[in-house]
Amino acid sequence: MQAVRNAQPLHESTQWETSALDLDAYLARIDYRGPLAPSLETLTALQQAHLAAVPFENLEIVTGGEIRIDLESLQDKLVRRRRGGYCHEQNTLFATVLDRLGFEVAGRNARMLMGEDASVVTPLGHTLLVVKIAGHDWMVDVGVGNVGPREPIRLEADREVSHGPWEYRLERSPLGYWLLCHKRLGEWFNIYQFSDEPCYRADSGEYNYLASRHPGSPFVRRIVAQHNGAEIRLALTDLELKIFRPGQAPELQRIEADALPDVLRQRFGLALTPEQERALLQRAETLVETTSEGEQLGT
Repeated sequence: MQAVRNAQPLHESTQWETSALDLDAYLARIDYRGPLAPSLETLTALQQAHLAAVPFENLEIVTGGEIRIDLESLQDKLVRRRRGGYCHEQNTLFATVLDRLGFEVAGRNARMLMGEDASVVTPLGHTLLVVKIAGHDWMVDVGVGNVGPREPIRLEADREVSHGPWEYRLERSPLGYWLLCHKRLGEWFNIYQFSDEPCYRADSGEYNYLASRHPGSPFVRRIVAQHNGAEIRLALTDLELKIFRPGQAPELQRIEADALPDVLRQRFGLALTPEQERALLQRAETLVETTSEGEQLGT
């Protein structure tokens, strides 16, 4: 007996806000001039271009603003104002772009580990994507800071890949989830684990609210900016800048509070308004000697 398929289109709440996307403006933002056919080659090139152009950051939160993940807000912030964002922003925008180009893309939600043992149950809260191409599922993530993959990874257990000098592995965790790992100085570092259950825009909206407002969230408590580069990766937490190079221990630099706006402009391409700079400096001047060790920030 053949199953009866639902011929009705899914409710708009399950879909990406594709019709309102300004695709040309987005492609100009990431300086992408390559092919647009929905292929693995296009997906890889778009992911790399996005990561090169759009940093990971939480500066809207620490300067008194609000983070929203409706498409108009995302286009205003990440495209027109040339700012960055964190996972819920970046992967929602990227999914909308992929959907416009004809890719079959769905959200997933992960449990961040950032070095924790994979047997530990951490809360859901990270948005990523799964894209189907030629019958195969590929994990895609442009919003996991400086440790994230730079190319799609096919969803297959015990799969090891190299993205330039950066190495990743996808396996099954003791809890039965997909587990993404990154090699650091010869050791595998657990990034996050996730199931095959879809994550919708409404889910990401709830997780975004917690990430941007809960007093325990590191994005509420810390100044964060990161860049996932092809050869060098950067992680700024408060007044501490870590520089990561393949196969080397991270270089640590302490930053004076009044130098922070220049560091954000020069190292991350982030220009704030004068009002935001004043709020950022007020926040930075209250900081004592702090370290990013132990934070779930990809550092």
